[in-house]
Amino acid sequence: MKKTCYRRVGCVPAIGLGTWGIGGGYWSADTSRDPQWIEAIKYAVERGLRLIDTAEMYGAGHAEELVGAALRGYPRDEVFIVTKVWPSHARHDDVIKAAQASAARLGTHIDLYLLHWPSDAAPICETVRAFEELVDRGVIRHFGVSNFTLAQLRQAEACAKKYELAAVENHYSLYNRRDDADLIPYAKASGIMYIAYTPLEKGAVARDPLLAEVGRRYGATPVQTALAWYVKHGVVPIPKAERREHIDEIAGAYAVELSDDDYAKIAAEIRRG
Repeated sequence: MKKTCYRRVGCVPAIGLGTWGIGGGYWSADTSRDPQWIEAIKYAVERGLRLIDTAEMYGAGHAEELVGAALRGYPRDEVFIVTKVWPSHARHDDVIKAAQASAARLGTHIDLYLLHWPSDAAPICETVRAFEELVDRGVIRHFGVSNFTLAQLRQAEACAKKYELAAVENHYSLYNRRDDADLIPYAKASGIMYIAYTPLEKGAVARDPLLAEVGRRYGATPVQTALAWYVKHGVVPIPKAERREHIDEIAGAYAVELSDDDYAKIAAEIRRG
């Protein structure tokens, strides 16, 4: 299992597992496939996808319950759990309550706690103050933001007084590289972890002819080639997967080491945003 290292969080699994759609949808729980979902998360962890990304909104907290059930009994220091607080819960007391509820559903502390979207419910400094209190209480280890611009990230960063803002999670893929213009260079220079959600663009990456061409040189699929590109780029992709064959394909990206030339070729020739 490869790891990507950041000054503010240390070394984390280079590829993670997203859980949007597992356990339900937008504030709506679905328990009909719980055994299959738990087994899928367990299998992903066994295959080396040991960063698990979830949120209180996913399935109205049920996704967190499934992650907790899947990880029960697994060595805690071998997994990195990310979850998020919804922007309507961004006021100080609400953040504290939401984090405690998420930790209870997970059955453990939270490695990285993110504000899911910028919030109109509270000033960002009030949210960050609650995050720092949660670190002191041992409920979370690190905190950050999600779906933030660079300007918004820097505003949140300036609010932190006791601990550094550790991470940002945004939509990023080879087809959506807007953050390469400013946010990713800033994060890299500052030691901030960058998590890329929707890195496979709902299957579009799997059909990319250039990724297929490059991948053939490595015995890799387009998906594995793209994931290897993200790892070399220094971001942590978190594709969602439920089926064993999909999990196996994602985990197989760990074995792909792109040459500098192929990395540059992909970067130069795939430009879709």
